[in-house]
Amino acid sequence: MFQSFDSTVDPSVGSARCAALRQELARLGLDGFLVPRGDAHQGEYVPPADSRLEWLTGFAGSAGMAVVLADEAAIFVDGRYTIQVREQVDTSVFAPMHLIETPPAEWLEGALKPGQRLGFDPMLHTVAATRRLQTACKAAGAELVAVAANPVDTVWTDRPEPPLGAVTLHPETFAGEPAKAKIARIAGEVARAQADALVMTQPDAIAWLFNIRGADVPHVPLPLSFAVLGANETARIFIDGRKLSNAVRDDLSKLADIHEPAELLPALTALGKTGARVMLDPDWAGAALETAITGAGGSIVEGPDPVVRAKAVKNAAELEGARQAHLRDGAAFAAFLAWFDTAIAAGPLDEITVAERLEAFRADTGKLKDISFDTISAAGPNAAICHYRVDRHSNLTIPQDSLFLIDSGAQYEDGTTDITRTLAVGDVAEEARRHFTLVLKGHIGIATARFPIGTSGAQIDALARLPLWQAGLDFDHGTGHGVGSYLSVHEGPQRLAKTGHVPLQPGMIVSNEPGYYRTDGYGIRIENLEIVTPAREIAGGDRPMLGFETLTLAPIDRRLVVLELLSPAERDWLNAYHHRVLAEIGPLVSEDVRGWLEQATAPL
Repeated sequence: MFQSFDSTVDPSVGSARCAALRQELARLGLDGFLVPRGDAHQGEYVPPADSRLEWLTGFAGSAGMAVVLADEAAIFVDGRYTIQVREQVDTSVFAPMHLIETPPAEWLEGALKPGQRLGFDPMLHTVAATRRLQTACKAAGAELVAVAANPVDTVWTDRPEPPLGAVTLHPETFAGEPAKAKIARIAGEVARAQADALVMTQPDAIAWLFNIRGADVPHVPLPLSFAVLGANETARIFIDGRKLSNAVRDDLSKLADIHEPAELLPALTALGKTGARVMLDPDWAGAALETAITGAGGSIVEGPDPVVRAKAVKNAAELEGARQAHLRDGAAFAAFLAWFDTAIAAGPLDEITVAERLEAFRADTGKLKDISFDTISAAGPNAAICHYRVDRHSNLTIPQDSLFLIDSGAQYEDGTTDITRTLAVGDVAEEARRHFTLVLKGHIGIATARFPIGTSGAQIDALARLPLWQAGLDFDHGTGHGVGSYLSVHEGPQRLAKTGHVPLQPGMIVSNEPGYYRTDGYGIRIENLEIVTPAREIAGGDRPMLGFETLTLAPIDRRLVVLELLSPAERDWLNAYHHRVLAEIGPLVSEDVRGWLEQATAPL
């Protein structure tokens, strides 16, 4: 099993660990300290050795921050985790705050007192975030103080060792472009930005650039590392050498000079001493990196890492790999759905059993490298927690006459998948079926959208919400995220969300996953992955339009559809989608599964 169901969350640890941290802060002459969820790479995927926020508070979500002052402490999470944080954290120690409605910097302005010293680890806070914190401290008459050693690490006596996942080469068959060609292409972008070098901090971008993959974090093949790419096409990668076999080292050394991670800051200092203009992304690079460069006399060229945008636009080989991965995954998922219907009718099932069986069906493909994230196997009220993770304590038996939500994905060498389906168990109440249909209408609104070149995800996001809005409903997460190619299941810069301001480009892959969540009741989400398709003319139109090609192939539960709520066009879309699912997945499944699939995809 790639997924563990053992719980490491314990709200009771918060009080003692917070007290130990305060004692260490007092020893250092600090009046408070900031504990972000991220690591030095600022990403979503954090190894156990860097899971400081979870260790301190018990919170296991993918985004958040704690602020510990001498007389109060708070934990900041976004709308996905407002329920989860209260279950995992001792709220008598850490007051839950909304990350968006009351950002930490805003909260600090009111909480800090003149003359106080607030500590932070400059490797764990981006350049942009540090500026906001400095402004807040200045407004409160306090001082933001960079620490050389993180005090959380000092009191975390049983901290795990850093990961040493083996690095592998990603074949050009799947990558679609030699690493040397990628390096030349990105070096050209650095030169056009009038910079001498680019500092890369995101491991998925480094993996893409050098055509390598790693095993440092759960479920995502990331090699935790940094890189510096010169405008003259010279490259340096900063990675623990113990992760490299002789063969991988030989190949990688043809592309870049290999250094240990501890050499990064000295290398940036040396670069600064030459007066170099160094490109970095202030929204991703740690403040310590900027300080090393500018403190030595260099200057910063601020801008998005050009690798991130290049990586998001998949080439022909990557797109074909994604299609093949989704065919394989769709067949496995259809077999799972057929099993689920039979098993739930024969007797009770629990959340863990369902997650285990789904992983087993994917493993039966013989191609599964890992799951792409911990499966969200959620019954009843657990499904109302957007990012619920089942463990042996929370594991529920799936009740009859209810909704069951399953959000899962797989890592194959040719592509990454992510799919959510909401399933009927017995006779589902009319209200829940109506809400399901409203979510489906929003899903279809995205899938059928046509939009001009230059349109961003923020402009499209409302299409998924409109049917819910008209009923006085909404959901508190984005409608879609980017997806990598045997890389991160959550990839930027593209998003279908209110904050998604990057224009969509042909070749980008995004998820389409509107939902609805009734606290303590049920959760609904329908998710497919979509490729942004090239512009094409529409008869009678005066400009070409982009659109979406649906990658994911699996039935949407017809039993939950309130037919009269669908327009004729929406009904036709669902029937056409199901016809395609049967045509493409049917030949890949067993005879028994084929019989189930024919019923599940029958026209409405």
